[in-house]
Amino acid sequence: MKLTKAQYDEIAQFLGHVQPTRQSLRKLKERFPSQSQSTLLSIFSQEYQKQIKRTHAKHHTAEAVETYYQRYLNGVMKNAAAPVLLELANEVDFAPSLMARIVLERFLQEKEQAIPSKTLINSMLRDPSQIPDGVLANQVYQCTVNDCCYGPLVDCIKHAIGHEHEVLLREMLLEKNLSFIAEDQLRAKGYDKTPDFILEVPVAVEGHIIHWIESKASFGDESSHQAYLQDQFWSYWNRFGPGLVIYWYGFIEELDCHRERGILLKDCFPTDIVTLRHSMAQR
Repeated sequence: MKLTKAQYDEIAQFLGHVQPTRQSLRKLKERFPSQSQSTLLSIFSQEYQKQIKRTHAKHHTAEAVETYYQRYLNGVMKNAAAPVLLELANEVDFAPSLMARIVLERFLQEKEQAIPSKTLINSMLRDPSQIPDGVLANQVYQCTVNDCCYGPLVDCIKHAIGHEHEVLLREMLLEKNLSFIAEDQLRAKGYDKTPDFILEVPVAVEGHIIHWIESKASFGDESSHQAYLQDQFWSYWNRFGPGLVIYWYGFIEELDCHRERGILLKDCFPTDIVTLRHSMAQR
């Protein structure tokens, strides 16, 4: 689903006045009933991540960390079963999983008298039963399962959705009898930055030659698209020629402005693919 910049800005403005909860997501769907739920969910997640990045530093000052840790200790002392960390995260408008990380790291630092490794922290966030304190383990678990946009559970879901759309794209290419080289095959040959699929024989889509296709299981907003252009798409273009990016959950239509230079945007698999065999048959 393509949105104009004005439509996108209206959604983003609405999200700026609500908390990142499942209740807010329901309100978003009610406010914009004509938009697909998948598109709204993707925008919801991306806008919240932008907000967290803007405020990330203030939550990680030594003073903030100590305040959160002491509030956690005082809270569980009064009622260990209450969702102390989750409520604290919501109160200060910070992602629950990231609040859990801050408090867990501070707890381990006090217990071990050393700064814990990121590997250890990540492992405990993925499996809170490893945390050597039952109360904190339960608090971390509550944060993880109630976080819509961050944390190991969300990471797993995003990875699964991304893989699902790559498989879907592969099936569509096979259905069209298009020969391709997949990303894993390219990496085995020593390529570092590679699109999901390179077409062994280029095709034409809407009058544009396509050598490669990249699948993105997200909404293409301005900031994410610019980052992808810089980090991925122009590299693909330099190495493999013009290509196609599919944003399965839509994109801001004004961003589709590099067609003449060789990067085409679509929100679905193209139906009007012209192959070399097809064009020769028409002559």
